[in-house]
Amino acid sequence: MKYQTGRVPVIEKCPWFETASRRKRWLVGVSGGADSVALLHLMVEAGFRNLVVCHLNHGLRGRASSEDARFVKRLAAHLGLECEIGRVEVKRLIAQRGESMETAARFARHTFFAECATQFKCNRIVLAHHADDQAETVLWNLLRGSNGLKGMRAEQRMTTETGRILVLHRPLLGVRRAELVGWLESHKKLWREDASNALPVAVRNRLRNEAIPLLAGISNRDPVAALVRAAEAFTELQQLEAWALERANVLDPQGRLHLPTLRDLPLVMRRAAIVRYLKEAGVGEIDHDLVARALDLCDSGNSPAVNLPGGGSLRRRGGRLFLQHESN
Repeated sequence: MKYQTGRVPVIEKCPWFETASRRKRWLVGVSGGADSVALLHLMVEAGFRNLVVCHLNHGLRGRASSEDARFVKRLAAHLGLECEIGRVEVKRLIAQRGESMETAARFARHTFFAECATQFKCNRIVLAHHADDQAETVLWNLLRGSNGLKGMRAEQRMTTETGRILVLHRPLLGVRRAELVGWLESHKKLWREDASNALPVAVRNRLRNEAIPLLAGISNRDPVAALVRAAEAFTELQQLEAWALERANVLDPQGRLHLPTLRDLPLVMRRAAIVRYLKEAGVGEIDHDLVARALDLCDSGNSPAVNLPGGGSLRRRGGRLFLQHESN
């Protein structure tokens, strides 16, 4: 039977609330901020009961971080929900892994979610990313030269470094943050403000607080809405691309790229075929330069191999392109 939303405007903008099972268990990432607190309340409002609230203390803001954790624990108890609180020292992780704060924190969250998934026998994680987050993601991916106007997906299957498969759900991608805050205020719900969000210490903070307002002033229009629409259009193009690749049948029975078939494709489809092949082989850091060098392999007059990030190579032999690991 179709679930009736009870005319909660925010929920009505999110198709996920209509289709997601209320009988299944869901892990919900809750930081204590307005976005994730709104998500949790909205899920309860929509009839979800088998929820586990998952909060990771990154140890970045001292006493404030600990107070966030206590707030989330009390909120879960008030709603009658299970709660799992984790802690990691992200600064120590940065030193160990040699990564940026954002990358190290993301690794810590994924590791924590993987542990929660094992503990609670559930790999479904619901996250509170919203339309403003999506705009920031699209803009950042564009600036750093990622493949097109790529944003976050409403549903994403990922494998953590520990080998655990997680399925991330983002039901609020069509909702603005102001709408979530407005809903919380109108229902007299409390949340925690993270003062560091206003500081220019991370890329996302600067995009949110400096770049997007500047773009709004220059264009005299809402850049968030435009970026979100661009991401939606790009997703449709990716679906069309996937459809075309399936019909192109570029793989041989052994799963290698068949060069004669590949050469017959338009350049844009050759590029797409190589990108998909590398991604499905688990190759990371697929940038424009790597794809250009891989495309050169289609010409028999060029070098027969291209080195890949993380080791191994993409090699041309016998009319095929295939991944060769270092030990081969």
